Amino acid sequence: MPLGPVIIDVEGKALTEDDRRRLFHPLTGGVILFTRNYESPTQLQSLTAEIHALREPALIVAVDHEGGRVQRFRAGFTRLPPMRALGAAWDRSHPEGRHLAHEAGYVLATELRAHGVDLSFTPVLDVDHGSSSVIGDRAFHGEPEAVTELAGALVQGLREGGMSAVGKHFPGHGHVRADSHLELPVDDRRYEDIELDDLVPFARLIRAGLPAIMPAHIVYRRVDSRPAGFSSVWLKRILREELRFDGLVFSDDLSMEGARAMGGIAERTHAALDAGCDMVLVCNDPAAVDTLYGSFSYAMPAVGLMRLARLHGRPGAESMVKLREEARYVAALHAIAGLGQESGELPLA
Repeated sequence: MPLGPVIIDVEGKALTEDDRRRLFHPLTGGVILFTRNYESPTQLQSLTAEIHALREPALIVAVDHEGGRVQRFRAGFTRLPPMRALGAAWDRSHPEGRHLAHEAGYVLATELRAHGVDLSFTPVLDVDHGSSSVIGDRAFHGEPEAVTELAGALVQGLREGGMSAVGKHFPGHGHVRADSHLELPVDDRRYEDIELDDLVPFARLIRAGLPAIMPAHIVYRRVDSRPAGFSSVWLKRILREELRFDGLVFSDDLSMEGARAMGGIAERTHAALDAGCDMVLVCNDPAAVDTLYGSFSYAMPAVGLMRLARLHGRPGAESMVKLREEARYVAALHAIAGLGQESGELPLA
């Protein structure tokens, strides 16, 4: 059975019958895990192995695992600093910043791959304008060039560790103060201003082969009246045609307040897919998933399936025990030791 266009979550640390029913549905294409789904490395390996074994081709297993405030798995994993710590390293030395970003990406990817996780929704490519209540130190830097260089190095580290990257939040979340989890933010800048600032990291990394992107639930009013994730102007004309992006587009979570302006869950899903998203996320609302699955029909086009197939993680270490025996991993851990001391987020294996 081909994979579908919806990424959903599961209830707890092991699959329930309701989880399995939803995962078997033809609209499901993957799973996003949260902190509630994690107890220990062994438990996580068992959970991801069961999810992967349910279907052929296997469902994608994803997580938001950036470092800092947004790191779903902690005990047994290296505590990664917020990306701002890499920006501080860049300010001290550009080569040092790039090297540390690469090593942080490698550690992030190899640890997740050792537990059967295919994909992390990272890196944040937003430029920090000092105003966003939700981005903050998740952003590498306030300068587009620094964000581009550091994120590019982190993407290379992810790739070396067996994992693809997802750049977010296109075309840039760092200028608005409002949190799209709680309300629908509006950015009043002209396209020309966004193009010369927030779009720079996206455009540069697209040219370097960025495999996936997640748009923001933000209205850029002087470009289009719809939020970017529901806007064919942003996703088809600008992202696909002008920037020539050929990777996969994930919507941000359709359960967020910033998506509710588009109507009920079926209307939101249809609007996102019609605008140019390849896949949509529906998180923390199993009733909405059941509603969607009871009323919506959609077959992913061949190009979307091809883009999704590229995002399956490459084989990694069998376990954290095996990973800790690898010299390359140990060297990366040593490299990032002490990162983020100023923020209190210390890398600890």
